[in-house]
Amino acid sequence: MGFLLRWLFAFVILTATYNPTAYSYVRWAMGNWADQKPLIVLIGLVLLIAYILFVTAVLRGIGALGVVLVLAVIGAAVWVLFDFGWLSLQNPTVNTWIALLALSVVMAVGMYWGILWRRMSGQLEVDDDEV
Repeated sequence: MGFLLRWLFAFVILTATYNPTAYSYVRWAMGNWADQKPLIVLIGLVLLIAYILFVTAVLRGIGALGVVLVLAVIGAAVWVLFDFGWLSLQNPTVNTWIALLALSVVMAVGMYWGILWRRMSGQLEVDDDEV
């Protein structure tokens, strides 16, 4: 359940920021910049903080190489779906949703990796030094 909640939170943040529908922060901000600058800046800063928290946790959890490896596995899975004819990459809207799904999975894996590692290995990692 923990992984699903992390994935859902990552997916919501990503799709709230941008998605191919008319309901996203980017489209709203572009259409209302002249009238609602303070609100657009405030919501943008809140989203930026959420992204910084996620990216920091992901890089601490799986590192840059882990991000590349998870993206490679997702890319290979998309390739398999395309090769079997189950997925067409001709539709830009579908491609955007696939990218959002892939990035949300990377973010969720990065957030959950520490918990998973402790369960698999029984080891505890401590990053902070007591002074």
